[in-house]
Amino acid sequence: MGAVTMRKKIGEIELAWDEAGQGMPVVLLHAFPLHRGMWTAQREALARNYRVITPDFRGHGESSLPEEDSTMERLAEDVRGLLDFLAVERVVLAGLSMGGYVSFAFYRRCPERVAALILADTRASADTEEGRRGREELAAVAEKEGAAGVAERMLPKLLSASTHAEQPRVVAAAREMILTTSPAGIVRALRGMAARPAAFDLLPDIQCPTLVLVGAEDTLTPPADSEALAKAIPGARLEVIPAAAHLSNLEQPAAFTRALDAFLSRTPF
Repeated sequence: MGAVTMRKKIGEIELAWDEAGQGMPVVLLHAFPLHRGMWTAQREALARNYRVITPDFRGHGESSLPEEDSTMERLAEDVRGLLDFLAVERVVLAGLSMGGYVSFAFYRRCPERVAALILADTRASADTEEGRRGREELAAVAEKEGAAGVAERMLPKLLSASTHAEQPRVVAAAREMILTTSPAGIVRALRGMAARPAAFDLLPDIQCPTLVLVGAEDTLTPPADSEALAKAIPGARLEVIPAAAHLSNLEQPAAFTRALDAFLSRTPF
């Protein structure tokens, strides 16, 4: 089903998003440092039964980058502003990696607006001191070498060895999405992620149906992190995607989409 692309000023930013389908709204929040295009396969499949909304975070894709910092809380407020603009009250909220961090921030503020939650290749812990140093080092790369330098350093970690060897189109697509992200957007998102709080205190209070997904070969947010999430969230279900690393929805789109579709089909809204 074809998507409609929108770009509107919402709050202080020009926010870009795609929409397709009708029914229960499903909002898909992308990973860093990609954009909404990473969800194309899932959007096309889910739009047969749901209204799928895929926004670009500020500084990514076609969304603008105001002067404010890109904290996870501010990104969550951008999502809330979009839903208010669309007059959408309750959604299925899905986030992968940084999108998962934003999902935690959104749920903290608006639990009544989340009918179901999907957390993919993400974690509840805050960055360690080593992790924060790593983000600052990558920010320096973005400032010096631009998005291309970030892509070269991140792609080996984002995608599995088998994807690099056997799926050159997936590698090229991921690289192209990173290259469209502005260096300033990359830097602010890195610092926003470094500053995020842990979400462990939130997990026992999540009352909506929850699916946790992770690539079996994810080294950035390993399966153990997802197992901890699923155990801490009441009634959560864990699905491990074989032959995938951090960008599991791009590497194994059919398996990832089947897991989403099965979860949504059995979830009462």
